Amino acid sequence: MYFPMEAKKVAVIGAGPAGLVATRELLREGHKVVVFEKSDKVGGTWAYDSRVETDLLGLDPERKIVHSSLYKSLRVNRPRHLMRFLDYAFSEIEGGDQRTFPGHEEVLRFLTTFAEKFGLLESIRFGYNVVRVEQMEGNANKWIVEWQASGCDPNMELFEAVVVSTGRYTEPKTASFPGMDKWPGLQMHSHNYRSPEQFKDMIVVVIGAGASAMDISKELSAVTKEVHLALKDPSVEFASRNNTWGHPMIKRAYEDGKVEFHDGCFIDAHAIIHCTGYKCHYPFLKTNGIVSVNDDSVGPLYKVVFPPSLAPRLAFIGLPNVALTFLTAELQSKWVAKVLSGKVHLPSTEEMKASAKKLYHMEIEYGNWLATQSGLPLLEKRWEHLLNCIWKCYMLYGVDFREKCDVDGGLKEVESSSLGREMAIIRSAFSFMLGTVCGVYIAQNYKVPDIKKLSNTGIFFAKHIEENYRKPNSKKDSDD
Repeated sequence: MYFPMEAKKVAVIGAGPAGLVATRELLREGHKVVVFEKSDKVGGTWAYDSRVETDLLGLDPERKIVHSSLYKSLRVNRPRHLMRFLDYAFSEIEGGDQRTFPGHEEVLRFLTTFAEKFGLLESIRFGYNVVRVEQMEGNANKWIVEWQASGCDPNMELFEAVVVSTGRYTEPKTASFPGMDKWPGLQMHSHNYRSPEQFKDMIVVVIGAGASAMDISKELSAVTKEVHLALKDPSVEFASRNNTWGHPMIKRAYEDGKVEFHDGCFIDAHAIIHCTGYKCHYPFLKTNGIVSVNDDSVGPLYKVVFPPSLAPRLAFIGLPNVALTFLTAELQSKWVAKVLSGKVHLPSTEEMKASAKKLYHMEIEYGNWLATQSGLPLLEKRWEHLLNCIWKCYMLYGVDFREKCDVDGGLKEVESSSLGREMAIIRSAFSFMLGTVCGVYIAQNYKVPDIKKLSNTGIFFAKHIEENYRKPNSKKDSDD
């Protein structure tokens, strides 16, 4: 698909990590960029907000939206080595949080200094909420962006291209079970969890086994009477510890406050926290059905970026749920910027539609593909070694991986042994099946009573964990 070489007027929606790096790459290619950011600062979801929504489950469409999903104690679950851009490292600074897995405040500092260093702030309109993005009728080369500033009437502006980079961690996705609507206790989504104090001495049910469930259940266990994890996958069994128990999913909740699990257990609970992920949500995007936005996906998208029928005038940056989040967004942005400037050509619409059905499960492979499109060398082997190293830490240390993981030392071990290839196989296999942190939690806390219920990929992973990475739980294991 040919695109003339000239600067374009481009709207970027959102000033989080993806929006910032997209802005930088578009400016580097000479495009005229306007960034619409509804808050008063950069950082997107990394800008902590102590406020919570009026509807704690996030079900009311009329609720006042709070964008950030951070809890006060949140620390990154990837080492700072991975949370960087190609030419801008996430380095320790004097007086800052110098831990390998720093808190969210340090990530926001990093993103703020990134925006300042590359002169991005002057392109950002803070306090501008985008309410409509739509192709102009009768002119496929123009896009309408309608926005509204606080206390002002809506306004609109025409652009030649739009980049959507609003993230995917704002619209809660909740669990569903009989009796949920009439259960009298406190229910909230992890999106609105900030700190554990309000749950002191309570009996709390946490639904989920991902990053937020892992962190929140651990934090709650220090102040609550009991924590009960409800797990959606019936093929796994949680290894209970201290005041934390695992169960299959909730079977029913009752009006007297009782909660019944599928294992037959009943508890008198005070609160249920849904750590059940987020929906893809772009209420401002109007494409007459060309782009389909479902709970878990946006499509069709060529290489997870361009809708074939609207390319290259509409693009999405930062959609892949990968460990190399910042790097992937940067490589996508370089590609988009060069396509818009006419330096890189896209295939035909039909070719892109056919390719949109293919998925990338290996992020290094995807990153290398993006790099070659922009004329960059393939990613250094160090990136893959880092991924393998952190996966080893995940599986060896479970919920304590942040405190115990020696990334630099582990990196040397991975680079100098055959462990790298084994970890790469495991990482790709389990990322395909369940996703990063969910896999970590299961590897460390669950037994698999019915392995036949897992996919072939999962069977391989479970066997490998059992044979090579299980925690010592007997004298023989310890001696080995």
